[in-house]
Amino acid sequence: MPLVDVNSAAIGVLLVGFVVAAAIDLRTREVDDRLWLAIVLVGGGLQAVTVASGGAVPLVLWLLVLALVVQHFLPWDEALARRFPALPGFLELGAYVAVGAGLALVGWRLGIGPGGLPPDAIAAYATVLIARGLFEANLLYGGADAKAIMVAGAAVPFVTSVVFAPRAAVGILSFYPFAITLLMNGALAAIAVPVALFFRNARHGDWNGVKTFTGYPIPVDELPNRFVWVSDPTFRREEDVETAEEDRKLRERLRDELKAKGVGAVWVTPQIPFVVLLAAGAVLGVLFGNLLADAFSFL
Repeated sequence: MPLVDVNSAAIGVLLVGFVVAAAIDLRTREVDDRLWLAIVLVGGGLQAVTVASGGAVPLVLWLLVLALVVQHFLPWDEALARRFPALPGFLELGAYVAVGAGLALVGWRLGIGPGGLPPDAIAAYATVLIARGLFEANLLYGGADAKAIMVAGAAVPFVTSVVFAPRAAVGILSFYPFAITLLMNGALAAIAVPVALFFRNARHGDWNGVKTFTGYPIPVDELPNRFVWVSDPTFRREEDVETAEEDRKLRERLRDELKAKGVGAVWVTPQIPFVVLLAAGAVLGVLFGNLLADAFSFL
């Protein structure tokens, strides 16, 4: 029973942390790394209590994976990057390889389970690789989204529940790291966005073909105060925007350009923070499990 309570506490830490992060991201479009660090340290520390029941080796492996996650939230590379720009990347790659090799070696020598390689460490390490891979492939909005996924994997490696699938599917679904569940449920939750935009536009009588499902019209003067992309008329720019303030200044310039052309209103696409969808995916995952994998198990 104590182990179940510890895992439940870690789930609670993750859910509260993600809801807070989503609220901050909606308001500012920036989430401080210190919040992610707090979630991973508290949640990962709680998971360490569970892993430690298998002995010293599983605990050491878990702490190694946890340290790999934590280093993403610390500015250890800033001073090095100023003198040796390429060195932090090589060191981080070395850490990825070293931790992975250590897990593989222990798994080969001692097996997976009590006294050997803990499944939680496998799930958390796999989550780091998945998040980093999605980021490097430009399939995430930015580094903050990759960090959020890593945090989920370290705080809660596994959560298994099913709603629709036969009970026999529980064994299969239990191998899904919770971060995958969170991603898949978040993608499912994203379906609500075009539906909500359609009903919003229908209520106001705003119609613009396919854009009715992807945006809505606002006065040009409101551009600097809204987290949006201008979609009609379409503007293509090569500028890289790194911060919310840079994004606001870009919208100010767009407002001035549009007003100079006599444009009074534009169709915009809302910038939905991916962290909000991840938070929704986490809540759905805890309550209902991996909904897509659950449904696919019928096939």
